[in-house]
Amino acid sequence: SDVILVYCYPRTIITRIPECPYGWEVNQLALGGICYNGIHDSGYYQFTIPDLSPKNKSYCGTQSEFKNPVYHFYNSIVSNDSSIIVKSQPVNYSFSCTYNANYLVNQAAFDQRVATVHVKNGSSGSFESQLSLNFYSNAKFSSIKEAPFIVETSEIGSDIFAGVEAKGLSDRFKVVLNNCWATPSSEYFYQIHWPLITKGCATDNSILVHENGKTSRATFQFNAFRFRNIPKLSKVWLHCETHVCDSEKFSCPVTCDKRQQRMEQTGGVLVVEITVRSK
Repeated sequence: SDVILVYCYPRTIITRIPECPYGWEVNQLALGGICYNGIHDSGYYQFTIPDLSPKNKSYCGTQSEFKNPVYHFYNSIVSNDSSIIVKSQPVNYSFSCTYNANYLVNQAAFDQRVATVHVKNGSSGSFESQLSLNFYSNAKFSSIKEAPFIVETSEIGSDIFAGVEAKGLSDRFKVVLNNCWATPSSEYFYQIHWPLITKGCATDNSILVHENGKTSRATFQFNAFRFRNIPKLSKVWLHCETHVCDSEKFSCPVTCDKRQQRMEQTGGVLVVEITVRSK
């Protein structure tokens, strides 16, 4: 039986088929029936899709579709000979790569704040990307604060800068914060909670959303606080429900006005903790 090897990377797809299938040479096989860009390598013909975000939307006939919550990329390698008679059996190797749009971290404290998502495709390839919930030193969001960090009671009301960042994904995918909220417990849906972002928008004027759905990172800031009637040394847990959005399929940037853009797709939850201490 024929074997097709598919390697799905965050930005690239590589496909390998055994050399000379049914007598075809590499220059007679086309990716998507369009591109004769195969190379001969160690007993295989190798075809590469170098960019999942091409300017013309499709590299060598690569197609993509979104079936919530999964993205699919697919293409084929087909024989294409223009001679009058053909003595070789035609070939058509179809392949696909898939990965989830939603990210979920079950128990994430500061030392477990990176969600690693392993994705397997329909053939034999896989890749992983990372989504992390971080705190930053200032509104430039250029340097991540080393965790864990402590907010003194004298600093209550000071600015806290937070963001969710994806690493390794193609540029076409943008990070969207759906909902962010705080609790005095690590439980997502603890009865005591304080909403910060709802449906992609800040819940009050003290919260500032800098970027949401525009790049591979979504950032916001809010004022440090503590929960009333909680012991002096307490932890505030920040939870963010987030997903990645395909900017070629959807309008990803979140615009906040009186109508508040309705967000489709819900994602996983990333959690980090902040310790509030009284001197």
